[in-house]
Amino acid sequence: VYALVTAAGLMRMDPRPVLVVGSDTHTLTANPADRDLSILVGDGAGAVVLVPGPVDRVRAWNLGADGSCKDSLKVLAGGSRMPVSEETVRAGLHYAQINGNEIYLNAVRYTVRTIRETLEQAKVSALDVDHVVPHQANIRIINSVLNHTGIPADRLVANLDRYGNTASGSVPIALAEALDAGRIKDGDTVLLAGFGAGMTWGSMLLTWGGAA
Repeated sequence: VYALVTAAGLMRMDPRPVLVVGSDTHTLTANPADRDLSILVGDGAGAVVLVPGPVDRVRAWNLGADGSCKDSLKVLAGGSRMPVSEETVRAGLHYAQINGNEIYLNAVRYTVRTIRETLEQAKVSALDVDHVVPHQANIRIINSVLNHTGIPADRLVANLDRYGNTASGSVPIALAEALDAGRIKDGDTVLLAGFGAGMTWGSMLLTWGGAA
């Protein structure tokens, strides 16, 4: 969602098509012995092309970040602060470490907040959203977000039951599948919403349709 919002802003300054790609290989950093994380994640990639048109179909967006939550999901080794060594590998410091309860609470809190602010900015009610495509992290998180925002459950586009949490690939993958199935049509109001480690969060409301 962050990348899509950035691309939409760039297109307003330079009206050319923008390719946005999200790709993650979560399983490379998931410890098979960690039942809190390893059973949830999957690998995947998705891409979206934004094309300028005579009508601006991006209606509203909201982004945010809170670095104080950085310890809720982290990989200690492998970067410039703690380079790869025999010791870091033996200690398992290349595996992701997660605080599941903290992730859940913050993911719900910040995703609900960003959705409400985007809908308010666009002057659109939750009932006017035709489709919501969230980050496919956890069905408990998604259902809680729907309950707190008032978006009907039948508007949800979800695929995590098949692929797990594919991280930055999850929104474009779910969006592509909904389009392939003919579920999303021109003129529909589509809400994209996501969150990530850090914490980061964002949402975008758009009217779906081609450039013509």
